[in-house]
Amino acid sequence: MQNITIVKVGGKVVETPESLSELLSDFVKIPGLKILVHGGGRSATKIAEKLGVETKMVEGRRITDAETLDVVTMVYGGLVNKKIVASLQANGANAIGLTGADLNLIKAKKRPVKDIDYGFVGDVESVQVEELTALLNQNVVPVIAPLTHDGQGNMLNTNADTMASSLASALAPFFNVSLMYCFEKKGVLSNPNDDDAVISNLTKDLFKEYQQSGVINEGMIPKLDNGFAALSKGVAKVIITNTQGIASNDGSGTILSN
Repeated sequence: MQNITIVKVGGKVVETPESLSELLSDFVKIPGLKILVHGGGRSATKIAEKLGVETKMVEGRRITDAETLDVVTMVYGGLVNKKIVASLQANGANAIGLTGADLNLIKAKKRPVKDIDYGFVGDVESVQVEELTALLNQNVVPVIAPLTHDGQGNMLNTNADTMASSLASALAPFFNVSLMYCFEKKGVLSNPNDDDAVISNLTKDLFKEYQQSGVINEGMIPKLDNGFAALSKGVAKVIITNTQGIASNDGSGTILSN
């Protein structure tokens, strides 16, 4: 089986030109096939403010009404995605920018309303592996924005961590998949106030303990839920790390294990 590395990058790494440049320079050096999945929430919030579109968040999750959907489609699929593609080209990687709608890559369904109406937010239903594999076999590097479609002509805002996990899981039967979540911290921390308190190995049981005690909370919870979901679907390795962890590939960061 060929090796493939899926890197999801988000948080301040995407928003800071210096850290993004460092990441992309190291990303192209990863051996074998690779995919980059990116976020861009802070950029979307800034552009929305300039356009007079109110940003509504519930428990750290964006409510995507029709106006907000227009903004995130422009920012994620356009501004952020194409900047990354251009930077990768400058680093010698033949990249292509995609959303879930391109090549029918990732279809989703609009999240049903329960306690909260998240609006035009999509939960992943399927991944088109054949088209993606064809690109990878031509040494093309897919750069995927956190947008999906419902097959009925509608775009949907979809969590980038979930998209990375879904891609990794769909490719696991055909490749030896490593999934790396890259953000500004060195890994998952046992003490949120100490950036060096990295949990080197995190099991699902330990994750639940930390979650119940409040040590792991907010945005880290869906990231870890997605990471453990990928492991359960046959993904070989899941790591949560920073840009230095991507570069060194020495096991630094937090390695998830069932």
